[in-house]
Amino acid sequence: MTYAATERAPLAASAASVDYAALLLRVSMGVGFIAHAYLKYAIFTPAGTVQYFQSLGLPGPLAYVVMAAEFFGGIALVLGLWTRWVSLALLPIMLGAIFAHAGNGFFFTAANGGWEFPAFWAVALAVQALIGGGAFALKR
Repeated sequence: MTYAATERAPLAASAASVDYAALLLRVSMGVGFIAHAYLKYAIFTPAGTVQYFQSLGLPGPLAYVVMAAEFFGGIALVLGLWTRWVSLALLPIMLGAIFAHAGNGFFFTAANGGWEFPAFWAVALAVQALIGGGAFALKR
């Protein structure tokens, strides 16, 4: 079935539905980043996180940068502040997580987690950067 240029496809997204989809993606990723920052701080501890980074051959102080970026980036996403830029800024963290989990295999159910979930999250960040903050973003 083809549609004339003036006809609308039956399942075409409206601007409002795209705005709400962006909101849902933005808030869920923001909460996820805050949760991962909390995990590194409260469960793994900053010292443990530093040690893990060093075990991967990364500089230990990078762990503090990542924890801060996850926490403050997560807050910015939840609030809808500079969503496109924050999403792009968080993308290297997810690429680093892919690196950290690469040796464990693809599936995240593998021991110590595979790289499937960080790869999906990286794609979601790229999508967020493309579509923007959506509904209720404080800074569009």
